[in-house]
Amino acid sequence: MNWVLAATCAVASVPAGLRWLRVAQREHYLPGEVTRFAVRWWRNGALNLALDLLGLAGVLLTVFDLRWGFLVAAVQVGPIGLSIGGVSSPLAWTARLRRLAGVSGVILITTFAAGAWFALPLLVVLPLYLLYVVVDLALAALVPLERRMGDQWVDKATAKLRAVGPRVVAITGSYGKTTTKHYVAHLLSGSRRVVASPASFNNRMGLARAINENLTPGTEIFVAEMGTYGHGEIAELCRWVKPEVAAMVAIGPVHLERFGSLDDIARAKSEILDGAEVGVICVDDPHLAAIAATYRGRMSILEVSADAGIVIGGERVIDVPEGVFGVNLAVALGICRALGIDVEDLLPRVAGLPTTEHRQSVTTAAAGFTIVDDTFNSNPAGARSALSALAEAGAGGTTAVITPGMVELGPVQDEENRSFAEEASARVDHLVIVGRTNRKSLREGSANGKASVTVVDSRADAVEWARAHLGPGDAVLYENDLPDHYP
Repeated sequence: MNWVLAATCAVASVPAGLRWLRVAQREHYLPGEVTRFAVRWWRNGALNLALDLLGLAGVLLTVFDLRWGFLVAAVQVGPIGLSIGGVSSPLAWTARLRRLAGVSGVILITTFAAGAWFALPLLVVLPLYLLYVVVDLALAALVPLERRMGDQWVDKATAKLRAVGPRVVAITGSYGKTTTKHYVAHLLSGSRRVVASPASFNNRMGLARAINENLTPGTEIFVAEMGTYGHGEIAELCRWVKPEVAAMVAIGPVHLERFGSLDDIARAKSEILDGAEVGVICVDDPHLAAIAATYRGRMSILEVSADAGIVIGGERVIDVPEGVFGVNLAVALGICRALGIDVEDLLPRVAGLPTTEHRQSVTTAAAGFTIVDDTFNSNPAGARSALSALAEAGAGGTTAVITPGMVELGPVQDEENRSFAEEASARVDHLVIVGRTNRKSLREGSANGKASVTVVDSRADAVEWARAHLGPGDAVLYENDLPDHYP
């Protein structure tokens, strides 16, 4: 019977394990993230909570009768709603995922076999019940190997940077990094050979890949976006990327869940300044103003602002053009000045600044209504700005906001989502809430607004709602988009 239980648990672990492997992949293979999401999922709705409690009861009762272990295997049909393959965030069998699956499988098979051999059914069912913990343990065990495997690509990128010898610009911030990077590349491309890291390639392996694949002889300026999930990551990037000019755009509660405080976020981001010759900092943000004051005695600091037009180093350069993110332009022009380029010569190129995909980009649907796509945005300041963009796009017509709300805001997540829903429901005609993650806080915030409120389970349902309710002259804002590994 012990071997039958072990075999049953092994079979049950396959579909269940695929779910947690997908979460691991979507959360950048960070140890601990699978367990964090598992807690959310098993408490997402009464059915999942009941399944989780049944599984726990099965584990405890297996001590007295191993037949209860089959209950633990049965509840692995859950959590209900977390699909195996995924739709918006599908499982991709990369080499890294195969290594993770292999190590997780070895841990499970070892414990299943040991439990059956030594007649310890608890050793069989407990790893199955805590399968998400097993995946996190495998992730932690693989960290040294993954780092060593990545070293070869980082070494190659380091050598390529030395060989090509471009001037290096690095940009960070809680948000606005990608748009600022695109602005810099556009402003300089008229007179310099510029390469910018693509999309959101802003971590160790992403930047190494960007350099290895895109940097070519003759490149004069390389613009690197740098992100972080913790202290030390940006400092490590700067040790081999070695920026001459380092820029900080904005500080906000993005990733507050991981850091704990805005001050902590600011400290982690400020690592980008260490070792650079010039720091370009938007002092409209009080956290960044404090950083500028701290670093002023250590390095050359160029302060920029967009509060009253674009101001670079105390000099007002230009009004904020319509449709342009002022802070991003201020930092971009500041970077150009820090590189020794006359900003006045660049102003004619401001009119052609590119829009960044999925960041308040505007398109027209086949049905004739305007779409403001802000699906890659998940910060309070950007969300409020997007409401203004929606009001302009839908002036005179019906307006709607479709959103799952903002995530990774830690202790202020509920408050910020309530606040956003309150403002949105006061300004638009319809608010469509997607999914369960922030449903409660969004509904609370919209309770007293003029907007009609609709709740749907998925983004696909929300898209169908827009097609059914909007037409020419109307406008919809898609604010953020959570992949389907979120509950």
